[in-house]
Amino acid sequence: MQRRRGEHLEAALLEAAWEELEERGYDALTIEGVAARAGTSRAVLYRRWATKAELVAAAITFVVKRGHPEVPDTGSLRGDLVEMLHRMNSVRAPMATGLMAQVGAFYRETGKSFADLRSEILGDHSPSQQIIFDRAIARGEVDPARLTPRLRRLPWDLYRLELMMTMKAVPDETIAEIVDEVFLPLVGIQAGAAGPSNQHGGTGEAAHGPASAART
Repeated sequence: MQRRRGEHLEAALLEAAWEELEERGYDALTIEGVAARAGTSRAVLYRRWATKAELVAAAITFVVKRGHPEVPDTGSLRGDLVEMLHRMNSVRAPMATGLMAQVGAFYRETGKSFADLRSEILGDHSPSQQIIFDRAIARGEVDPARLTPRLRRLPWDLYRLELMMTMKAVPDETIAEIVDEVFLPLVGIQAGAAGPSNQHGGTGEAAHGPASAART
């Protein structure tokens, strides 16, 4: 068997750690078990991660970044938000629910919260959020002055809250409510006037809220 090196070896180690975490949970996960699953020695793991907590944090980061959904481009802010949350349901929901169930001891041991871990993985600004809102601003759908950092995060925060409360994928109707009844009104866009139609229920109307109205 060809010897694994560099990035290929590290990916195999992190994949093994993630699988052990999913199957056993943080408390029962051991460096020995990860090494056995990866077909290597404990020394190989300890050369990269000094503790179990460091290994688990690295494995979570590896899996989250690998599973980042592609940013949609539906032609409207509403369509992009709804479609992005649907894609998160497909890609992230199974992983997120398993993660929340299995790493409680990790949070207790490290003193970190879910928000801390997310910030370490993705930073303070999500690339997908930036792309979606930059497009909406360029189309004149939304006033950038209204897109405070808190409001930019809001659809994702509400989605994650629903996911954490129910421990299952967020229903389509709830996603629509997050976007139409909460987010769009807060940034000055009337639901039903948020751009062209899209596969998840856009309106097909040309109006784009206050920013476009100012130009007519």
